[in-house]
Amino acid sequence: MPTDPRDVVEHLRYYADLGVEGFSRDRAWRARAGTPSRAAAVTPAPEPRAEPASPSLAPHVTAPARSRVEALAIVRTDLGECTRCKLHKGRIKLVFGTGNAEARLMFVGEGPGAEEDEQGVPFVGRAGQLLTQIIKAMGLELEDVYIANVVKCRPPGNRNPEPDEIEQCEPFLMRQMDVIKPAVVVALGKFAAQTLLRTTEPISKIRGRFHQVGDTRVMPTFHPSYLLRNPAAKREVWEDMKAVMGVLRGNEK
Repeated sequence: MPTDPRDVVEHLRYYADLGVEGFSRDRAWRARAGTPSRAAAVTPAPEPRAEPASPSLAPHVTAPARSRVEALAIVRTDLGECTRCKLHKGRIKLVFGTGNAEARLMFVGEGPGAEEDEQGVPFVGRAGQLLTQIIKAMGLELEDVYIANVVKCRPPGNRNPEPDEIEQCEPFLMRQMDVIKPAVVVALGKFAAQTLLRTTEPISKIRGRFHQVGDTRVMPTFHPSYLLRNPAAKREVWEDMKAVMGVLRGNEK
């Protein structure tokens, strides 16, 4: 929270735009969200020691399961310095994803912009700053969530990703989700929502309600870049995020 009074006023004005009506003084509030703490996010739980198998009953000894961090690293290795579609020709850095491999909440956007392309990290530009504010308004930190995009390379001129580009990247996004196993995925914008839900419906028709994808609840909502152009839509997105918080806390109706 900023300490300069002018910054505090601006900070609170942002939350008011979202429709946030107050803040809880309950120190257990974050814990009720069921989200791992920062310590949990960076300290993997010890893996159980495998007992030796009986040769007479199990001739094959199964290797111990990998941690989710290790499993994500394998997905990244398999992706490599990808040249599967034409987007690789203009990229500076491939943008894989970032965050907590144990996250219960995952955000999926469309694709990297100019600043993401330079840094190799998703959502670090103006839209990313707004997404960070939304995450904090939910009582979470960046370390609590995982963030990725449908396509891992920047489309030239920030154009929309094309079907063949999505087709090549989508399997890696699905593998990221399969490793992380989030309880909820927030699909940010048209392309994320349409890709995850296998639909051609516009985002305006499918946002605001949960859709089931395997064991994961998917909440489509407007992309932060849309909110920068249409600030009035912040209230709709905040309603969507309140529904997401309800699921994470086990309080959904």
